[in-house]
Amino acid sequence: MAQRKRLLDPIARNSEILFGLIMALTFTGSISAATAGRDEVRTILVGAIGCNIAWGIVDAVMYLVTTITERGRDLRTARAVRGAATPADARTVIADALPPVVADALPPSAFDAVRDHIAAMPALPDHPRWHADDLRGAVGVFLLVVLSTFPVVIPFLIFDRTFVAMRVSNGVALLLLFVCGYQLGRYAANRPWRTGLSMALVGAALVALTMALGG
Repeated sequence: MAQRKRLLDPIARNSEILFGLIMALTFTGSISAATAGRDEVRTILVGAIGCNIAWGIVDAVMYLVTTITERGRDLRTARAVRGAATPADARTVIADALPPVVADALPPSAFDAVRDHIAAMPALPDHPRWHADDLRGAVGVFLLVVLSTFPVVIPFLIFDRTFVAMRVSNGVALLLLFVCGYQLGRYAANRPWRTGLSMALVGAALVALTMALGG
């Protein structure tokens, strides 16, 4: 049985979690450990969750827009390959659609094989369409953004002392920022430990800034 392709690649998954965490931190960082009462904390937490719900909807819509745009670009490329006057023109179209490092490594025969495959395809659709997996991917984007709020929020529901809740929340958020950065760095072959620490430092800087402003 063939393995089902993941709806979201590692960059998309970890990026959405990073966005959700940072958005949540901007809210929780505004809580004053010294003076904030439970009602104020509750209001801010509700605001954080509501903001990430809105952000999740926006990101889900943009995911669908990006998907249909990329599919339209692929359709335009296929039409250009079919309409190429010469094999050389078809190779140029295919090369332009590929990352330069990949296009430079392929021999002419590989481009010709792609051209022959596209020529043998059935009639191309008139316009790009969304598939069921696209909708599932959009739901996944929404859930990643929204669910990433809760590790930052939950400490405020567990600990009565706002100071303790803030420190635990910040620690959890920084740990998750490091993990997401590490995963991104590993996927991009870009020194995962350094990328993870960079993401954690961004979060730490955000927390320090909000604390300096009275958080």
